Amino acid sequence: MLKFIVRRLIQLVPVLIGVTLLVFSLMHFIPGDPAQVLAGESATPQQIEAVNERLGLNDPYPVQYFRYMSNLVQFDLGNSLRSGLPVSEMIGDRIWVTVELAFYSTILSIFLGIIAGVLAATKHGSFRDSAIMVVALFGMSMPNFWLGLVLIQWFVLGNVPILGNWLNFEWFSPTGWGSFSQIVLPVFMLGISGAAIIARMTRSSMLEVIHQDYIRTARAKGVKERVVIYQHALKNALIPVITVTGLSFGSLLGGAVLAESVFAINGMGRMIIDAISTRDFPVMQGGILVASLLFVLVMFLVDIAYRLVNKRVEAE
Repeated sequence: MLKFIVRRLIQLVPVLIGVTLLVFSLMHFIPGDPAQVLAGESATPQQIEAVNERLGLNDPYPVQYFRYMSNLVQFDLGNSLRSGLPVSEMIGDRIWVTVELAFYSTILSIFLGIIAGVLAATKHGSFRDSAIMVVALFGMSMPNFWLGLVLIQWFVLGNVPILGNWLNFEWFSPTGWGSFSQIVLPVFMLGISGAAIIARMTRSSMLEVIHQDYIRTARAKGVKERVVIYQHALKNALIPVITVTGLSFGSLLGGAVLAESVFAINGMGRMIIDAISTRDFPVMQGGILVASLLFVLVMFLVDIAYRLVNKRVEAE
């Protein structure tokens, strides 16, 4: 296992370098001039040129990238063009809000998805199977932002008065960044689509596993059906679900941008949106880079979990 982890870490190095190169390059193709933003709309061409010279934006692309990587190695993401604050501090203040939101959404997706997938697979072809798959298809097709607006209309604007007082509770969050409506509702908004994907994957995997010979043998020996399903079949059926869960967490980091905008949450996603609207390139670069690194880290942990669950996987 140690060799496997070391090999995966070595393989991550070119991936991370590629991520930094892609993020840095994309910022140069986005319309807008950071020097113009920093100098102001009424700035003269001479003032804009002076800002470009001061920021090093007139340097060749390789020189700018090398300078960017040199600062990145020192954990220096630069300063915001708008506020002048260090980008690393701005991200540090908001990243845990986004991570917490994505983490809770992933837990909800796993919980609902696995239960729904198992219930559908154990009654294959029945009305329950069809109903669960229809609901899952609806959950995959439904736009997240629309669901968020519906939740706000129902719960926040008072159409469900029985929950009125609960919506103002300042609990449930270790970081203490929001009330019930600011945490549970966006988590539900993001978790539904992930739960639908996991449910469909769990059902397909379970249907494949429960027809294996060892499942027939366990049933022939008189093992209780509950034990056969949850201790024998589900364990092996979860192997492909692990990968889907990791990808789901990565997509939820991106979906947090919508959730934070809809529910007015001061997370990293909303910070990136604000930076895009104001052409604050250092904040955009730092936020997208950190989100990408989080996704790479999650997929690394998924590789380890996949090997722990499936002992047949050999280290490549």
